[in-house]
Amino acid sequence: MKKTRLFLISVTISALILSGCAGFQTSNNDEANVNEEGKTVVDFWSFWGSELRRPIIDKIVADFNASQDEIEVKHTYSPWGDIWTKELAAIAAGNPPDVVINDINATALRGKENQAMNLSEFTGGDFSEKFYPELWNATLYEGDSYGIPFNTDTRVLFYNKDAFEEVGLDPEDPPETWAELEEYAAKLDIKNDDEYERLGFYPLWGVGYDVWLLNANGENYFGEDNNTDTVNINTERNVEVLNWLKSWRERIGVDVVNAFQAQIDSQQGNPFFSGDLAMIVQQPTFYQQISEYAEDLNFGVVQLPEYEPGNGHTSWGGGFVAEIPEGSSDPEAAWKFIEYLTDQEVQTYWAVENFDNVANIEGAEAAAQSGDLTEEGQMVYQMAVESMENTLLTPAPVEAPGYYNFINPQVDEFFLGQKTAEEALAQAEADIKNLIEKNQ
Repeated sequence: MKKTRLFLISVTISALILSGCAGFQTSNNDEANVNEEGKTVVDFWSFWGSELRRPIIDKIVADFNASQDEIEVKHTYSPWGDIWTKELAAIAAGNPPDVVINDINATALRGKENQAMNLSEFTGGDFSEKFYPELWNATLYEGDSYGIPFNTDTRVLFYNKDAFEEVGLDPEDPPETWAELEEYAAKLDIKNDDEYERLGFYPLWGVGYDVWLLNANGENYFGEDNNTDTVNINTERNVEVLNWLKSWRERIGVDVVNAFQAQIDSQQGNPFFSGDLAMIVQQPTFYQQISEYAEDLNFGVVQLPEYEPGNGHTSWGGGFVAEIPEGSSDPEAAWKFIEYLTDQEVQTYWAVENFDNVANIEGAEAAAQSGDLTEEGQMVYQMAVESMENTLLTPAPVEAPGYYNFINPQVDEFFLGQKTAEEALAQAEADIKNLIEKNQ
């Protein structure tokens, strides 16, 4: 999350630099937009170039092209580190793609900056009801959508059922609250002198501190309406959460945390696969790694524990949207392709083939019941669907672009022991309020 947000800021800066460079020429879109057969050409950009995802998106494009005889979609792959810099440069040059896959949490900012097209002329009626409300709301700027949700994610708790049974815990009764999470983790620890043979849990593997802040509060930093009139950063509960997170590291020890983290980073050597770690928070797509590296692992999956009983199993998610960049040569043709991409049938296909969470509710629910998934796959995907009902996004308010860049350094100083939690959060809140004031 932190890297993604920093990257988006750098993308914007790079685009501004590129837009000021000489040499851009506006192409003749009327000529470039029709092929030899007289079909309207839709230039579609994505970052899906892996061995798994490239064939899937290419098949979706081919199926769309075969489904009608008026439009030809041409898919262009651009690496994650390049696509949005190139897109903004192309917009500045007057020659943008017609459809691009973009980060959902900055959709409103792109709407405000006239980088993405207002889609209100296409999204009337009950169109928005196809998608999880939290995702749809993240695409809105001044009440209008500037991107259609495509895929998303959430965070859930995976746990080792055999380890539970070994220490007398019911493998069908995972922890429901933070207190139970601590209790279970302590029971699951196996320590020989100063060495951990098995570690029950550590909260900052798989997710960042901000997921636990969201979980404890049940809302993001700017309240339910994501309105900068509210800034909930320097609060007693947030101070408590940061101190709670730090207490885990102090109890386990920095060296142990770092050693386990190195194994987790290796993917194949993840200690959860070997049974050396009993519980871990991850995206549901973590199941793909389990099936590849630990196919015999007896595991369960559950929503994130509640901060306290009745507080809610709040999780965090992100995702991507399909946008029509401002200046598209044929928005109507681009929209027809976006409709196809985000409809139930294609969404279910994408979900099953990639084991990826999708934004279309019916598409996600159909994927959870798909016979093309294993029984374990159905279990995990069904939990992902259930978790989406409690999943928050953290879209950047237009008055506070890049606000995380003011929080993360302060929290880093807290974990390094250079500031108290109160000092870190107070400085972060003051800096963000100054940012908002400058942009209002």
